[in-house]
Amino acid sequence: MSGKGASNRQRSRKRKPDERARRTRERLGRAFLELIHEKPIEAVTVKEVLARASVGRSTFYLHFRDKSDLLLSELERFLETMSTALSLQKEKSDRVMPVREMFVHIESQKMLYRILSEAGRLNDFFDLARDYFARGIERRLKESGRLVKIPQSELSARAFALSGSLLSLLRWWLERGAKEPPGEMDDIFHRIVWSGLR
Repeated sequence: MSGKGASNRQRSRKRKPDERARRTRERLGRAFLELIHEKPIEAVTVKEVLARASVGRSTFYLHFRDKSDLLLSELERFLETMSTALSLQKEKSDRVMPVREMFVHIESQKMLYRILSEAGRLNDFFDLARDYFARGIERRLKESGRLVKIPQSELSARAFALSGSLLSLLRWWLERGAKEPPGEMDDIFHRIVWSGLR
């Protein structure tokens, strides 16, 4: 048996538990999101999440401390996807965040955001989002090659400020009933980005 064949099997074995864990976390997250559309977050129990996801109690606690941790994990998964999407896709544009795509998604999930708001959890989402978006924006600003003369500390500060601007724009959009098309919001945000960075 060649060393190469054994090496491939070892890699395959290492990948399977991670894949299984990812699928389990996704099932738990999906079950929780379904349940909070049916009843208030506070009324949802871990037992109900387990039953809906067909997952055992010990498996749940292997991944999460409690249902708040599960909610936080779901929000982080979404924010990680959004904040890294353009870099991972190697998009050749001046966009620093996929605002259009994010607003389309949020528009389709308005019920979830209302639920988070009514449960007093919307600020948790915005606090998390600020840091994720700041990192993603900073990465895209560096990738643009347009700001090479700006010191790193100033670039980080600008990315953080732009992250706050994006979240303010999102709040404004949601509070007005999401009237403007997501593509228009993308254009507005990126005009803000580049007019302030000249």
